[in-house]
Amino acid sequence: MADTNPRLSDTSKFPDAVYKETVLRPLFDGAKNHHVDGFRRIDRAHLVMLRETGILDAETAAKIAGALEDIDRSIDPSSLIYTGEVEDFFFLIEKELKARIGVDVAGRLHTARSRNDIDHTLFKLGLKEKIDALMIKARFLLEALIDAAERNENTLIVAYTHGQPAQPTTFGHYLSAAIEVLTRDIDRFAEARRIVDLSPMGAAAITTSGFPIDRARVAELLGFSAPLRNSYSCIAAVDYTTATYSAMELMFLHLGRLIQDFQFWTSFEVGQIYVPNSLVQISSIMPQKRNPVPIEHLRHLASQTFGRARTMLDVMHNTPFTDMNDSEGETQGVGYEAFASAGRVLDLLASLIGKISIDPERVDRNIRRSCITITELADSLVRIEGLSFRQAHEIAATVAKSVVALKGDLPTDGYPPFQKAFRELAGHDTTVDETTFRNIVSPEHFVAVRSRFGGPAPAPMREAIAVYREKLGALAAEAQTFADHEAAKATELTEKFTALTGAR
Repeated sequence: MADTNPRLSDTSKFPDAVYKETVLRPLFDGAKNHHVDGFRRIDRAHLVMLRETGILDAETAAKIAGALEDIDRSIDPSSLIYTGEVEDFFFLIEKELKARIGVDVAGRLHTARSRNDIDHTLFKLGLKEKIDALMIKARFLLEALIDAAERNENTLIVAYTHGQPAQPTTFGHYLSAAIEVLTRDIDRFAEARRIVDLSPMGAAAITTSGFPIDRARVAELLGFSAPLRNSYSCIAAVDYTTATYSAMELMFLHLGRLIQDFQFWTSFEVGQIYVPNSLVQISSIMPQKRNPVPIEHLRHLASQTFGRARTMLDVMHNTPFTDMNDSEGETQGVGYEAFASAGRVLDLLASLIGKISIDPERVDRNIRRSCITITELADSLVRIEGLSFRQAHEIAATVAKSVVALKGDLPTDGYPPFQKAFRELAGHDTTVDETTFRNIVSPEHFVAVRSRFGGPAPAPMREAIAVYREKLGALAAEAQTFADHEAAKATELTEKFTALTGAR
């Protein structure tokens, strides 16, 4: 009678052709495209630790080291085509080791480890590298924003609330708000990196090992700050993934809001941002069109990045607290696509920030037509005339309505309506003459008197710019510390691995 329940070791029909094409080949290609260097580093670090702890003798370690070197020399991973002869990239390397040094010696490399801890270590190594590369771009954007804010310390713009002109401020003050948000977003990525920067190696399948392994040593050789303590957490707690993509989701949600403002500000009706010819496209049929399409690309690429990051979180939702395929392989590949589009946004936005300018004539016209300095008239009446703010507000509102009805502008046409409204509502004539009135309702005065902490006046803006540059320097210094540590440990791993081969 035929065996209808073959043992797990029976691989005569493995893999099924459909399973091979729909699961195994994509996973193999993902490992080949993204994790070859990670596999190499893990094998070498684990081997060095096995030798240093005495779990492997010098001769065995040397044979394995030599075989690993030969695999690196003789196999070009990019040329590999998945055939189904082995389950995955890990078993391909093990197969190649066996072919060179025999089953018994080759199999000893896998002492006290599992694909479980290897996989999560691979993904963490890959994420650290991608986070670091993306943060270089984010700091470049941050620097571009700081430079632009400093250049535009006195550049007036119309600030909008609810889509309507609200108050004058400066472009530098506006950009400073974006700088502070981006700085917090970078801090969130830095915290995510600290979560990623803990090594799962040594957790093995779930519970570590009875062998006297040194988890801290492997973590050190791989450039991690430390091993992740709880071994179950190493293979089950994918918060390193969710932390990373939560940080990304927030960054590109926030950048998308800035980009949306730029889109609005470049419209014909507003026109306070001028985009140079190098960043516009013409219409194929309408000769008058200047389309600032890089801003549109920024908008949809930021949304794509946000969506891909959100996808990563959605995939993790309602998954079991255990080792699982949901967080691995192709899911990680989806995340890498988010990093790719994220980098494009940061590069393009940094370039755009450095090239756009404010159109002063359009800003001046919009300020005059919208009476947005009227708030300062109310404030000044409280200070000069001793009125309550509510009474001053009523006078200012009456003036604004009159000027709008005249289709005039506040500095030129506002004084007669002001005199009339003040007399009617305050019960006596104002002491504010026309010259003083014109100054009070000028946008320059509006900005200059707002010299409180965080305001747009020159003094708080210069203080803010200095703080932003100091923070940028601290972020760069921290990143350099990470890079120096990674480089030093990579060098040490190479030296220790190379020394193993000397025992042959």
